[in-house]
Amino acid sequence: MTAALPDSVLLPYQKAWIEDDATLKIAEKSRRTGLTWGEAADAVLTASASRAAGGTNHFYVGSNKEMAIEFIDACAMWAKAFDRAASSIQQEVLHDEDKDILTFNIHFASGFKIQALSSRPSNLRGRQGNVTIDEAAHHEQLAEVLKAALALTMWGAKVRLISTHNGVDNLFNELIEDSRSGKKRYSVHRLTLDDACEQGLYQRICQVRGIAWSQEAEDEWKANLLADTATREDALEEYYCVPKSGGGAYLSRALIEARMVEAPVVRFEGSAEFNAVPEHYRALEVEDWCRRELAPLLEQLDPRDTHAFGEDFGRSGDLTVIAPMATTAQLLRRVPFLVELRNVPFKQQEQVLCYIVDRLPRLQAGKLDARGNGQYLAEQAVERYGSTVEAVMLSQSWYLEHMPPFKAAFEDAGIEIPRDRDVADDLRALEVIKGVPKLPDAKTGDGRNRHGDAAIALALAYAASLDDATEIDFIRVPKGGGSAFDPDADDEDIMTDWGGGAW
Repeated sequence: MTAALPDSVLLPYQKAWIEDDATLKIAEKSRRTGLTWGEAADAVLTASASRAAGGTNHFYVGSNKEMAIEFIDACAMWAKAFDRAASSIQQEVLHDEDKDILTFNIHFASGFKIQALSSRPSNLRGRQGNVTIDEAAHHEQLAEVLKAALALTMWGAKVRLISTHNGVDNLFNELIEDSRSGKKRYSVHRLTLDDACEQGLYQRICQVRGIAWSQEAEDEWKANLLADTATREDALEEYYCVPKSGGGAYLSRALIEARMVEAPVVRFEGSAEFNAVPEHYRALEVEDWCRRELAPLLEQLDPRDTHAFGEDFGRSGDLTVIAPMATTAQLLRRVPFLVELRNVPFKQQEQVLCYIVDRLPRLQAGKLDARGNGQYLAEQAVERYGSTVEAVMLSQSWYLEHMPPFKAAFEDAGIEIPRDRDVADDLRALEVIKGVPKLPDAKTGDGRNRHGDAAIALALAYAASLDDATEIDFIRVPKGGGSAFDPDADDEDIMTDWGGGAW
């Protein structure tokens, strides 16, 4: 064991953290190991240095006011210990949109400062300096705070994330996993309770408290910490850097990716020019797009499989996602492709939906999101396809009833979906909120321009595939001996209805 010598100000892991000069670095840590205390020392050394010596401002972003005060107090202590000329702690009010925000500052003779800010992302806008995001996994808007902080690195600033874990699907854990796999360039430090104790944490606690250290006392202290946590999972997360699988996310990334296969996601976005032309011109362009992009996919569907579909509606902000779903003879729910529509007028959304649904073999059922403006498209579908289609008002009770079977399909390998990053992000956005698996209000996707749209469409499609509905099918009777299965035959063809109720 490394002794915590009385004349050693910082423990080895605190020194290792400070000495790592990476532009981006992350510490996943046990509770109360003093890493943020060491970070305060680094902030003082940086803010008190001249510009020529690499000095700069340092901004601390904690998840609450108490953390901000604690960090600034630690910085004041280090400034005194290092004999760096600094002002006393000052309070400053920032005027930000609809509220005033209290900050805590220490100014140095170098001209730089240490400033503790709230976790409001806009607080970092227009600033320059290093940034520490403390207890990052517990920030409500970590993605937005991090986005603002990373902009500062353009001019040489550095970003540090320090936190205990808060679930396996938390962005903090995802950044760590991506960094370890080489996808991100963060330098990752891992500090468990055992690591900290081996490097002198409990000896330092005994030194500060003025009590004698012994291995027996340390073992008992550690055992009591673990025993006092509510569950074993909590203990592993709090003290051994093992994120809980139940950190709020409903579906884990590993589970989602295990059910992904090579299948297309077809996207259409309406431009300002497209949306401005008369409706019949838009219809021609969309018809051409459907024939080019969707017809080949629809022709590949197995006519022996029953088919259902789900649709989540969006107009200008969110997406409309249409998810056809085949049920094979082995009862596997397979999504052959997804269609995403962004900024597309109502009539053309209806056109695309009907083009797809008209060509689904052995149509079993469909469910459409009927909230808000989605009610128009849902009503049109119900009018066209009858009771086979349901207009769904998504509610707490709907989520409670239909989300558990949807999750079970992933767990039991009963579903296959397209391999696509945005689709994965949408599914990972599902959370258990007050006991109900649903989407939070926050946006999803790298550009934060989605709202779990594919997740809802897939959940609706799966629910539709479980419906005990009347199967709809028909045979076109061609004129002049043409193919009976030509979906693009003339409208005057006579249709013989086998299912009744849809045509």
